[in-house]
Amino acid sequence: MANAAHWDQVYGERDLDQVGWYEARPASSVEMIEAAKLPRSAAIIDVGGGASGLAGELGRLGYTDVTVADVSAAALAAARTRLGDEADRVSWVVADVRDHDFGREFDLWHDRAMFHFMVDPEDRAGYLATLNRTLRVGGELIAATFGPAGPMQCSGLPVRRYGAEELSAELGPGYAPVGSSIRVHETPSGREQQFLWTRFRREA
Repeated sequence: MANAAHWDQVYGERDLDQVGWYEARPASSVEMIEAAKLPRSAAIIDVGGGASGLAGELGRLGYTDVTVADVSAAALAAARTRLGDEADRVSWVVADVRDHDFGREFDLWHDRAMFHFMVDPEDRAGYLATLNRTLRVGGELIAATFGPAGPMQCSGLPVRRYGAEELSAELGPGYAPVGSSIRVHETPSGREQQFLWTRFRREA
């Protein structure tokens, strides 16, 4: 996984609506979070959230405890600027989730397109260790990775593609699958990318 300098450069060189993962509205994320039927006071963390508009969408839906974490300070600054006055309702954390201690637990962990950058076993181990000390037992995990027919690279970096069973095996027996689907994301340049969307419940 690349370091902060790589992602700061990406966000410094491209407009927010030109990066490959841009969405005008994070419809799949909102749909799956709403499907979890959590109270509006639930603690939600969006890891690798970058400059996504998800925090703003959740705020408009009435969620009151939203944290966005990303290794890139530039990405988070861009997201805050986009939200304007609403940004003060969100907690923004510059963090490398492979080793960060958030100092609290969350009811829902959302990751759209970060875990698939963890191509090295030690990176995945670090990510999962942080997940396990951060997501409460009984909490929900929503993860979107490139699917079996997805790209093999993104932003100049190698990625790891997943099927639902592969991702479940990676997470381990403490995470019970709730549902999964294959969806296609169209990038601003018109390319189609296959994504695997999954939802798990932490049971141990």
